[in-house]
Amino acid sequence: MNRPDKKLALLGASGHGKVVADMAMALEWTEVVFFDDAWPAVACNGQWPVVGDSAGLLKRLHEFDGVVIAIGNCAIRLRKQNEFAAMGARIATIVHPRAWVSPYARLGAGTVVMAGAIINTDAKIGTACIINTGATVDHDCEIANGVHIAPGAHLSGNVRVGDLSWIGVGAAVRQGIEIGASVMAGAGAVVVKAIEDNATVVGNPAAPLKK
Repeated sequence: MNRPDKKLALLGASGHGKVVADMAMALEWTEVVFFDDAWPAVACNGQWPVVGDSAGLLKRLHEFDGVVIAIGNCAIRLRKQNEFAAMGARIATIVHPRAWVSPYARLGAGTVVMAGAIINTDAKIGTACIINTGATVDHDCEIANGVHIAPGAHLSGNVRVGDLSWIGVGAAVRQGIEIGASVMAGAGAVVVKAIEDNATVVGNPAAPLKK
């Protein structure tokens, strides 16, 4: 039996966007197109066409069953998602078929969960988050809005992460740690104590980056 047409619009013709498009095609979406403000100079993103800019997407929202903001920058991604949701966009949540999300976890609108990622029971993930390839978010974690958990990063149980924070590639966070808003934890950082808002930490154990 043929699947009914289900169209997804992605805002942001980025490398991240290509991965989201690839995930969507492995799910129930039958058509994926991009919109980007570099259009028409940028006419495709990998296998997928770029068919307009942000203004064009706003005019065509009624054509799409879902919209995802496929922008890597956390602040821009969250802001754009809020703007488009306010204009009536049906914000989609995309989970790769080879990710594991507990039925007792909660995902916010616009969040994407990549291949090999694991989100365990009673974890709460906010809106417009990226849980990237092979990342793990263990039980009872609370991830706020616009957060990016990068490839191979691991959060133990009961970790809290504030809005717009970025946990870098291969980072590890000890159980029960509080991470503030707009934090950058560098690649491979080992976080064993709380991090205040707006801090950048690196190393093992993670410490504030010297200016």
